[in-house]
Order: sequence, then structure tokens, then C-alpha cells
Amino acid sequence: MVGYSPLQVGGLRIVFASVLLFVLGFRSLKTLSKTDWKWVAIAGLCSSFFPPFFFALAQTEISSGITSILNSVAPLFTTLVGLALFGLSLKGRQVLGVLIGLFGTVVLIAAGMENNDDQNYWYSLFIIFSALGYAFNINIIKKYLAHLTPLAVTTASFGVAVLPAFAVLLYTGVFVQFLDNSAMHEAVWYIMALAFLGTALANILFNKLIKLSSPVFAASVTYLIPLVAVLWGFLDGENISVLQLLGGFIILFGVWLVNKKKRIVQQK
Repeated sequence: MVGYSPLQVGGLRIVFASVLLFVLGFRSLKTLSKTDWKWVAIAGLCSSFFPPFFFALAQTEISSGITSILNSVAPLFTTLVGLALFGLSLKGRQVLGVLIGLFGTVVLIAAGMENNDDQNYWYSLFIIFSALGYAFNINIIKKYLAHLTPLAVTTASFGVAVLPAFAVLLYTGVFVQFLDNSAMHEAVWYIMALAFLGTALANILFNKLIKLSSPVFAASVTYLIPLVAVLWGFLDGENISVLQLLGGFIILFGVWLVNKKKRIVQQK
């Protein structure tokens, strides 16, 4: 975010990730049918196109630590979307977990608005919409694209996102600005690292996890994101209140309750 606008950060992240994925997985695209491309287009827009822009926009007004905690509602949304549109069934305990997780989100945002009045928490909606996009993506991949390799799904998803992302970059004039902007020259390496490691490779591994497990279990990897991101935010000088951490733990408890499996006791 130093030297680049949010639209430029999001667009470059998509374009850089797409370049690496095309090198690694271009040949895998031939395994997709016309029907596959229909679902890939929807999933790609939901997870590969809009979220990179939304996250960059959100972090112009809210800290990275709060952003990461808000992102932990993704498993809850994955459950709700799966229940409403993909035939997922829920136990009463899981419904309670969903409600608790959503309550934790409200607590988190309210605490942040009180203790950090310099942050515009309306921008939290960008993270919420991104988490909802991830929920659709996960359910679509599991139900309609599980027969494809993770590399093929990831490459195809970014193949859908790369052209509109490149158009956004042209609109922002980033290529002209880059020539004489030293801040851009330094920051571009961090965007490349984010794109290659945190986007391209991470999505391949995540899609592999979706293939091997249930949608809600796969989404559960976001449980770890708040813990790691809050630590990095603290090291970077960001302040996190006790009430905000409490909201984050409420979210994690709700999501744990959603995924908790009842033990089967075998009688001898």
C-alpha cells in the first residue's frame, strides 16, 4: 500500500499470480469442459478477482489485524451458503455455532469502532463480502469441480480474473506512474511475493485441501490467519484491544462449534 493505490495493489497481485500459474499450469486448462468453465468463471470472480481489490480497499481504513479476524467468518459463510444452495445439512449445535460466530463479528467491529475511532469500520464490509465470495468458491469447487486437479482449477480461476484485472491496471495508469516512482520500485517486490506465495501457491494448496476434505473443513484454515496476522500487526506497531481479541475468540469458538464432530462411543 506504499506507492500504490488499492486498485493497483489488487490488480498487480492478480496479474503476477496469473503469470506464475500460466507457467505452471497452462497445459492443465485443456482438461476443462465447457461446463467446467461456467463454474470456474463464477468461482474465479468470487475468489480470485474481487477479494484482492476488496482487501486492499479495506486496509486503507482498518488495520491488518482486524482484517484478518474479520476474514475468519469465511467458514461460517461457507456453512450458510452450503446449507442454502448446495444441499448441506446442519445440526442444531452447528446453527448455534453460526450465530455465536456472527455475534463475535459484531463484537469485534463494535469494539474497534469504540477504541479506534480513527478507523472507518464501514470498510469491514469489503472483508465480509470477500469472505462470502470465498464461501461460494469453496462450495462450487467441491460440488462441481472436484474432478479437476487443484492446479487446473487455480490456473483457470485466475485465467478468468486476469483480463479484467489488467484492464483495471490500465485505467489506474500504473505502468506510466511506475517509471518515475521510487516507492513503487521498492513496493513491487512485496506485491510479487504476496502474489507468488500468498496467492498462487496458497490457492493451489487450498484447492487441494478442498478436494481432499469437506468445504467447511477446508475453510477452517482461516482459523489460523487471525493468530498469525495479529502477531504481525503487533510487530508492525498496530494496536489491538482486549475486547477486539475477545470478539475474535468468540468467532473462533463459533466456527469450532460448527465443525465439532460428535464422538461415537463404542460399547463393549
